[in-house]
Amino acid sequence: MKTYIKDYFFLTIGALIYAFSIEAFFVPSHIIDGGITGISMILSKITSMQLGIFIVAINLPFIILALQKLGKRFVFSTFYAILIFALGVTWFSGIFHGACIIPDLELFLVSIFGGLILGAGVGLVIRNGASLDGTEIMAIYATKKIPFSVGEIIMFINLFIFTVAGFVYDWQHALYSIVTYFVAYKTMDVVIEGLNESKSVFVITDYSEEIGKDIMEKMDVSVTYIDAEGGYSGAKKRIVYCVISRLQVQKLKEIAKETDPRAFIAIENVYEVEGVRVKKRKI
Repeated sequence: MKTYIKDYFFLTIGALIYAFSIEAFFVPSHIIDGGITGISMILSKITSMQLGIFIVAINLPFIILALQKLGKRFVFSTFYAILIFALGVTWFSGIFHGACIIPDLELFLVSIFGGLILGAGVGLVIRNGASLDGTEIMAIYATKKIPFSVGEIIMFINLFIFTVAGFVYDWQHALYSIVTYFVAYKTMDVVIEGLNESKSVFVITDYSEEIGKDIMEKMDVSVTYIDAEGGYSGAKKRIVYCVISRLQVQKLKEIAKETDPRAFIAIENVYEVEGVRVKKRKI
């Protein structure tokens, strides 16, 4: 129950942050977001109807489509987030009345700061198990019919949306919309993956026991030994595996190279680590 409460609390906050960025920065500046929200903003501009109506109406078929494949919990969470987003857009529209929150703000600054806020809101929703846009759901199903990845399909859809925006608004605003999309995308990555990026390290060496012991003693980091076999030589080896912070990478390299200058070290990014670290035994 605590997990559900936490998830829906952050879904609410994320959706409201997204709605705030749309009405406080982008609607007054005629800059649009990508995906269903971008389509809704264009249709709202053309018809003068409430933006929230289009957000719910256009997303609804994709939510129903997701019910078949992506699970009830994801679909319900997504519907909840989109509903809060639509209500938030309507609420903030009544507060700002089509005016930018910072009067006379340059379009470039609108794109940057608005994109940061937008990305933070969307990232918060995605991190807590939901989505605010049916475009991704459509792309998942489209990959079964056409030879493109989900990312490529989303890119094509957004390219089409920004092109249409060039005709509805003008090309300058369409280009600023692309800048906004890029800034928001990068901000979403930070929110979803976190700032405390860790590194997973594989050390392939003939001195695995010695290096592993040094890492545990000198860095206070747990290691795992993985049995392996050389592809060319067929020789049995033990790989030293551990997860460390990015600030510890250089220290680990020094420890490994001290014992085995020929050690093969592979380092990868790790965006989320869960579980209990095994402590050193105290005798």
